[in-house]
Amino acid sequence: MKKDLLSIYNLSREEIDSLFVRAKEIKKKQKKGIIYQPLLGKTLGMVFEKPSTRTRVSFEVGMYQLGGHAIYLRWRDTQLGRGETIGDTARTLSRYLNCVMIRTFSQETIEELARYATIPVINGLTDSCHPCQILSDVFTIIEKKGTYQGLKVAYIGDGNNIAHSWIDAALRLGFDLTLACPAAHQPDRKVLGRAQQEATSRIEVTSDPSLAAKDADVISTDTWVSMGQETEYRQRIKVFKEFQVNTHLLTAAKKDVVVMHCLPAHRGEEITDEVMDGAHSIIFDQAENRLHLQKAILVTLMEGPEL
Repeated sequence: MKKDLLSIYNLSREEIDSLFVRAKEIKKKQKKGIIYQPLLGKTLGMVFEKPSTRTRVSFEVGMYQLGGHAIYLRWRDTQLGRGETIGDTARTLSRYLNCVMIRTFSQETIEELARYATIPVINGLTDSCHPCQILSDVFTIIEKKGTYQGLKVAYIGDGNNIAHSWIDAALRLGFDLTLACPAAHQPDRKVLGRAQQEATSRIEVTSDPSLAAKDADVISTDTWVSMGQETEYRQRIKVFKEFQVNTHLLTAAKKDVVVMHCLPAHRGEEITDEVMDGAHSIIFDQAENRLHLQKAILVTLMEGPEL
């Protein structure tokens, strides 16, 4: 039976930990110059309704390094852009490809694609969640801290898809999470409520960034204006101005706090140059780890064992 990666919520802790183990092994091989090509002859289709730098490059390079091939499919250049149904596209692509990664707006789109596809489907980002990003981020935390257990993660900013995937990760892996978001920009109530009801750890939301950052092991942030929200730019900048990750905010955290940003960053808005380029930043380590963690996902879905 084929397995998809549509959200972190759909995974078990054991499945997530197995991805971290595999990513570590794959990264070690690459760093040692060991050729590892378990996906020789296999093809990944990459469907983009939303543009990207890191998602496209990391998946495309990952497939190449694993011995496979990746095809870039821009939404408007396919028949999807002319009204073909998701179901018909899924059935057709399943006859050509071994796996599909899609980066789109609606979570419903990717859920429908997975429902009709007979090959694995990977969520490269939706407005609801970004599982590949946060799985890579937790993998990076393990590299830097040795574990995710017993840690406090603080997320500062918009209650968006990144926030939702942090919530799902905290639920599944059991670390504490505090999100600091403006009152009108908090995470989806269903996502948060589900996690708080099921979690064994503390998952909470505040409107006070300093409270969220207090004694944090990890501080993470994201852009205040996501794709599709450009018309809200001025209003959002005003609302979020107190939610900047800067050197003052870091004083509330632990002395060895690490700072993360999923990128692209708007320097001087959600994060300052001093923090982004400072000693606490592991931002470009987490960017690199998108490659290694996603390679682990690709191998697991296309070669096995299944997630």
